[in-house]
Amino acid sequence: MNDRNYLPDEEKDRLPDKPWGGRFDAALDKKAEAFLASLPFDRRLAQEDVRGSMAHCRMLIKTGVLSPSEGELILAGLAAIAEELAGGSFPFDLSLEDIHMNVEKRLLEKIGATGGKLHTGRSRNDQVALDMHLYVRKEIIEADSLLADLQAVLLELAKKHLGVIIPGYTHLQRAQPVLFSHHLLAYFWMLQRDRERFLDAYRRADLMPLGAGALSGSSFPLDREAVAQELHFAALYENSMDAVSDRDFIVEFLACAALLIMHLSRLSEELILWSSHEFSFIELSDAFTTGSSMMPQKKNPDIPELVRGKTGRVYGNLLALLTVLKGLPLTYNKDMQEDKEPLFDSADTIKNILELFPGLLSSMKIKEDKLKKAVGEDFSTVTELADFLAGRGIPFREAHAIVGRVVRFALDAGKLPVELSRSELAAFHPLLDSDLTPQLLKPQHAVASHRSRGGTAPQAVKAQLSRARRTLRCTGTQAQKLFQNSTG
Repeated sequence: MNDRNYLPDEEKDRLPDKPWGGRFDAALDKKAEAFLASLPFDRRLAQEDVRGSMAHCRMLIKTGVLSPSEGELILAGLAAIAEELAGGSFPFDLSLEDIHMNVEKRLLEKIGATGGKLHTGRSRNDQVALDMHLYVRKEIIEADSLLADLQAVLLELAKKHLGVIIPGYTHLQRAQPVLFSHHLLAYFWMLQRDRERFLDAYRRADLMPLGAGALSGSSFPLDREAVAQELHFAALYENSMDAVSDRDFIVEFLACAALLIMHLSRLSEELILWSSHEFSFIELSDAFTTGSSMMPQKKNPDIPELVRGKTGRVYGNLLALLTVLKGLPLTYNKDMQEDKEPLFDSADTIKNILELFPGLLSSMKIKEDKLKKAVGEDFSTVTELADFLAGRGIPFREAHAIVGRVVRFALDAGKLPVELSRSELAAFHPLLDSDLTPQLLKPQHAVASHRSRGGTAPQAVKAQLSRARRTLRCTGTQAQKLFQNSTG
């Protein structure tokens, strides 16, 4: 018995819309159809899908699979579809499952049955893989540009505030004074590693999967190299099964995004602390803060807080995709449809944050008077006394213990180290009875004494600034070469 004969007319009419409908006698349940559909999120791949289809079509013409007239008709239809997509007039249809079938159906509507020849020699498996590679490459290019902009702002701030000293912390306890510029440059180098990771991940995204078919390649005379050349891919997948099942490049992007947002979250945490009344080291601009609906005095660092909060979702996206992939046999499985939403969400999240941070940082006010007072009212310079003793032959562990007793004495006496007299210091060791000791305890001396490469002394920080500028220029050149013509 053929169930098709018992379907309502409207259900019969729906059967041919499915690319796989030929062997089915029953229409797909509407709830199942909605559950399976990826169009609500993969529609953002539309331009990549059209671009890949155009390259595939030109290759089919070149290899003789399509006649020139057929190919030109298809290319004209795809160009018209690209215009509709760009103009927002493309008629998306959820019943067509995904962006690939939406584009194909629209092509058939525009040019007739010839549009059905476009899918010759390919599967949605290698088609979606191509779209994802094109998309990830594009996102890496955008992320790299935004990261470079943020690095440039950090360099400018570091140059502008080169003489400002800020308390340095370990365990969130005052440790040693450092230049504010030195602190900012720490984030420059974190972002530099982020850029390098993205650039390295780009190389895995820069592989061309089209021509792998569903999993085993194609019996048509495809020229995969021609497609790769048109789409500016550096290399091809050498194994068709690997080509359609690989999502490593997306995992890498998500891992890069997770590390990046971790760094941005750490910076956000410091901005939140520094802008609090208890620290009061900075004031964030009104343009990047909000108020309270109840308490008129409040000025809330909502943007850094939200960055800190969004870190969890970016971490979660990475774990989600790793979990999706961990048990999948080769090759394509419907589970892999779950690669898109984590990717899209993380890409959007990091771009939105990176677009905000340059303005947030460049507009903040540095409260130099508060910082000067802060570094003058703690014990963070006493390590200089221990180093002074060690430099004169006292074993450092012994010197550490001596200075520890000095600190205990000062705390009990209610004094700061700079308030101790030479005679009080000399009671702990004769070498401390020196004209040098009062100078050692000044924050400016403590900062200036750390002259080792990568240290916080002004000269060391100036040298670091120069290296950072060269690094920024060099990385920009490397990125430009890597990305050259990749967007077509």
